[in-house]
Amino acid sequence: MAITDIEEYAHLTREDVEALSDELDRIRRAVTVSLGEADSAYIRRTIAFQRILDISARFVIIGSRSTAAWALGTTALAVAKSVENMEIGHNVSHGQWDWMNDPEIHSGTWEWDQVGPSLQWRYAHNYRHHKYTNVVGMDEDVGFGVMRVTRDQEWRPIHLIQPLQNLLLAATFEWGIALHDLQPPEQADRGRRGLRPPVRALLGKIGRQAGKDYLLFPALSGRRWRRTLKANLLANLLRNVWAYMVIFCGHFPDGAEKFTLEELENETRAEWYLRQMLGTANFRAGKVMAFLSGNLCYQIEHHLFPDLPSNRYAEISTRVRELCAKYELPYTTGSLAHQYFLSMRTIHKLALPDRFLLANSDDAPETSSERKFRTPGAVRITAADSDRTIGLVTALQALRTSRRTRRWSFDMARSARM
Repeated sequence: MAITDIEEYAHLTREDVEALSDELDRIRRAVTVSLGEADSAYIRRTIAFQRILDISARFVIIGSRSTAAWALGTTALAVAKSVENMEIGHNVSHGQWDWMNDPEIHSGTWEWDQVGPSLQWRYAHNYRHHKYTNVVGMDEDVGFGVMRVTRDQEWRPIHLIQPLQNLLLAATFEWGIALHDLQPPEQADRGRRGLRPPVRALLGKIGRQAGKDYLLFPALSGRRWRRTLKANLLANLLRNVWAYMVIFCGHFPDGAEKFTLEELENETRAEWYLRQMLGTANFRAGKVMAFLSGNLCYQIEHHLFPDLPSNRYAEISTRVRELCAKYELPYTTGSLAHQYFLSMRTIHKLALPDRFLLANSDDAPETSSERKFRTPGAVRITAADSDRTIGLVTALQALRTSRRTRRWSFDMARSARM
């Protein structure tokens, strides 16, 4: 099942976790004090590039005389939409550029190019997801409420169709996120006509977004309106699939651990850091792919420092990887194809009831806990216990000495299971 004691799972003492936190805080301070003109120039260049690409792509689509030219314009439009959503909209809405005090590039004013209102996304994502990352029952991004991605989620017959739900979600990702981010109804929020303000905001944004892509631009194309309409539909589809792949590869491959509500109780800032490191995953990317993914190929770094500028994640990743090696923590990464394969394996496998699954529920590729390190009849040792008796300190030291060997053996056994 999910992790209940994060220190036991990581084989770290409370002092280790606090020391790790101090080193991560030093990374944050070093980056924060170095922010300056080069960083602000980066985001302004990115916004200018995206807008020029968007306009150019639309002119190519309207003026295209061949299928190849139309395909080029459509692809360029999909890239422009991806850059706007991921490297600009997502990161600006995290407050990564608020330090510039530019009202046009600020988390409180930026409205992105998709059907979900930025305001609703900021609450659902910045607060509910980033604060409670992978805590089952608190983080609604664990399966996005429609799919089972851990054995801690009770199997229901509806999960049998989740491979099909997965395909539908990929194609309509912006719509799925918009509905997912809509807050539950509260009687006090109801308007005169029974529609809550969040619902009215969502319907208004849908109207503006659909009107722009499927009415305004086709109308401006005159007799070529059909090719413009098709291009906008395909560009939105390509953007949706790309965003879906990036998000899934950062949260659902093997090694992105899940946590219980019990672990969340009395959680310290240091333990929050550790949960972000264990609960997320990266994928390897060059500069171009990193840019197109909003630098979310560095999902570990993003969850550690969600409000630091994305153009700094590459340099931060070097130091985070060093800390993982120092404290013998996993730094979960792999190629995009590999991470996506692992995510799809989990989604298809957990569509079935647990009785059809082979791996142990505490040591499955997609779900594990500190129990996998325990031997039958062993006494559970925690950081608090070590403060009570000197004998337990010796036991903890022996446990830390052997943890690399034990991790290796468990990883080898885990990779052989379904």
